[in-house]
Amino acid sequence: MSTPEYIRAIRASAGHRLLLLPGVTAVVFDDRGRVLLGRRSDTGRWSVVGGIAEPGEQPAQTAVREVYEETAVRCVPERVVLVQMLQPVTYANGDLCQFQDITFRCRATGGEARVNDHESLEVGWFEPDALPALEPFALDRIHRALRDEPTWFEAPAESAE
Repeated sequence: MSTPEYIRAIRASAGHRLLLLPGVTAVVFDDRGRVLLGRRSDTGRWSVVGGIAEPGEQPAQTAVREVYEETAVRCVPERVVLVQMLQPVTYANGDLCQFQDITFRCRATGGEARVNDHESLEVGWFEPDALPALEPFALDRIHRALRDEPTWFEAPAESAE
């Protein structure tokens, strides 16, 4: 995930101290029920699409923007799947962050799935019963999005780190 410029500016004065950041995850399904995944350039692993909200941006807008930026797919958020404060993460450079994630179930409305920025190595549609190896975070989000009800207030899954 690329670091937005406004966060770089905060880091210039905050150093490595904990930052609470608004994160959004988009679980996108097409008309055939397949889920959109991208293979991340930072980890080499397949995952759902996600990113950080820009100042003043509504979470649903963040989902739409991130999906398009990373995959060239247009989508519409259908519902909130989960709102969750994730465990703090310490990056290799010492930066400490904690993300509040809002996960949306989204429906693809157009575009051709392809790598659309530097954050992905590959992009593709996958049947829910034939997913590639995924981090527990991504798999959990997909399973929750397949359910018909939101599960907003559950404790976060333990980090795989």
